[in-house]
Amino acid sequence: MTAVYPSLQDRRVIVTGGATGIGAGLVEAFVTQGARVAFVDIQDDAGESLAARLATDARHAPIYRHCDLTDLADLDHAMTALIAALGGVDVLLNNAASDDRHSVPDVTPHYWDERMNVNLRHKFFAAQAAAKAMRAGGRGGVILNFGSISWHLGLPDLVLYQTAKAAIEGMTRGLARELGRDGIRVNTIVPGNVQTPRQERWYTPEGEAEIVAAQCLDGRIQPADVAAVALFLAADDARMCTGHDYWVDAGWR
Repeated sequence: MTAVYPSLQDRRVIVTGGATGIGAGLVEAFVTQGARVAFVDIQDDAGESLAARLATDARHAPIYRHCDLTDLADLDHAMTALIAALGGVDVLLNNAASDDRHSVPDVTPHYWDERMNVNLRHKFFAAQAAAKAMRAGGRGGVILNFGSISWHLGLPDLVLYQTAKAAIEGMTRGLARELGRDGIRVNTIVPGNVQTPRQERWYTPEGEAEIVAAQCLDGRIQPADVAAVALFLAADDARMCTGHDYWVDAGWR
C-alpha cells in the first residue's frame, strides 16, 4: 500500500534520465498516480520498453523522447516538444546524472567540462525552460533537483561528481528564492546509495554490506523509496515546502 495524492492526478510531469534506475522509479510512481508523464533519456531501448510497459494500465500513457542533455540545443528542443505535448508542465524532476569514477591526476579540462555538463548544467537550463512555462500557465509548479549523499560523506574517486552535486543544492536555494513569488517550489532530494543495476557495478557484496552497516536502518534503499518522497514534494500536500534538501539515505553516516 502506498499513498495516493489526488492533486497529482492529471498533473503534467517531465522526468530527465527516466529510462532506468531512480528515474524509472519516478516515472512509474507518477504514472501510477494518474499524472501525465513525459521523460527523456539516451537509453532508447530501456526508455521505449518502460513507456510501453506502463502504458498498459495507465490513466495517461507516458511519453518517451530521446534527448542528449549535454547538448543544450537538443535539450531545448526536447523541453519545447514535451511541454507542447503535455499542454504545459507542472512538475520537473531533474534526475539525470552519471557518477563515473575518476582520480584527481587524470582530470583534464575537457573531462571537467564533460562531467559538469552531464551532472549540473542541464539541470539549470531544464529548470529555466520549465519555469518559463509554469509562469505562462499561471498555476505555479514544482522543480525537484536530485543531489547526492556522496559529497556530504566525501567518498573517494568522485570529486567532480561531488562538486556538481554540491552545486545543485546551492542552485536549489537560489531558484527557490527567484521563483517563489511565481508559486514555483524548488527542492533537492538527496538519495543515499540506492540499489540499482548501475550502482551494483561499483560495489561488491562486501561493499554493499559496509554501506548497510553505516546506515541507521537495515536494508537497501530502492528507487521506490526515493519516488515516495518525490511524490509528496510534488503534491499540494507539500505546498509550503521549498528551498530545502530532503534526504532518503537510511541514516547513512
